[in-house]
Amino acid sequence: MKTLIKACLLSLLLMTHATFAADLSTAKQQGWVGEQNNGYLGLVRSDAPADVKALLADVNAQRKAEFTQIARKNGIAEAEAARIFAREAETRTVPGNYIQNPAGGWVKK
Repeated sequence: MKTLIKACLLSLLLMTHATFAADLSTAKQQGWVGEQNNGYLGLVRSDAPADVKALLADVNAQRKAEFTQIARKNGIAEAEAARIFAREAETRTVPGNYIQNPAGGWVKK
């Protein structure tokens, strides 16, 4: 079952990345957003422009919908699906971009 969950979450990661590839990649490279330890994107800098904040909201809405669907299919909690995704997203984060550590602080990978 964990393999199925990981496969579903990997497809979510690829889908989210493909949908917003240029904008999300740029926002991450510029240090505006990063991968939170809960599976969602977060603002690294609170002074991010409005379009970056809108992008973050769009990506997080898509992620939430996918986490809900994956959780239902696999009989797990939505938070568990999100945590598995967070681990995968952290692994795939490009060096120099931000990830959230377990204590909630932002660090460059």
